[in-house]
Amino acid sequence: MGIWITAAVLLALAVLPLGVRIRYNDAGFVLKVIAGPLKITVFPRKKKPRKQKVKQKKPKDEQKAEPSFSEDKPPRPPEAQPEQKEKGGSLTQFLPLIKLGLKFLGDFRRKLRLDNLYVRLILAGDDPCDLAVNYGRIWAAVGNLMPQLERLFVIKKRDIQVECDFAASETCVVAHLDITITLGRLLALALVYGVRVLIEFLSMKRKGGGEK
Repeated sequence: MGIWITAAVLLALAVLPLGVRIRYNDAGFVLKVIAGPLKITVFPRKKKPRKQKVKQKKPKDEQKAEPSFSEDKPPRPPEAQPEQKEKGGSLTQFLPLIKLGLKFLGDFRRKLRLDNLYVRLILAGDDPCDLAVNYGRIWAAVGNLMPQLERLFVIKKRDIQVECDFAASETCVVAHLDITITLGRLLALALVYGVRVLIEFLSMKRKGGGEK
């Protein structure tokens, strides 16, 4: 019984979504961290009420006491020493780490998921001809952008709208974006690339030891 409970808990943790929620509208920018059912607001932060400082009255003896000035001359500051430049390491040893980092970013990006992609663009203008031209350009840009996003992410839900408002003074946008990755995938990536980074460090250490 205990084994099944442990397995169920580990499975629940493995599929636990972690990520960020981004919202933007006329009220401003909101950023939240997603941890399963929890949504923690990171920005904007709630302003804490300022505590009023109570001024403490000094004793009469301290108020009347006059500052004493020392007749000794202040010590001379030490002479500034020339700054030593940091020495660089071997580029040939550093390149494998760069390649490994880029590969990790590629794998990490493909594990991310767009749970919700909502964009509403309101075009402003009083000239119907200009609005029609801009409307067509926006949809053409969306058509070029969406295949690239679909190659980068798994998009679960999307809703993109373009509207025209002849009474608006400026073009506005409303955007909702939820990006998540499961804890299991994140741990798997960390384990795989953690081992690879450790192997690279050990290899660098052996090469460094052999050169001495």
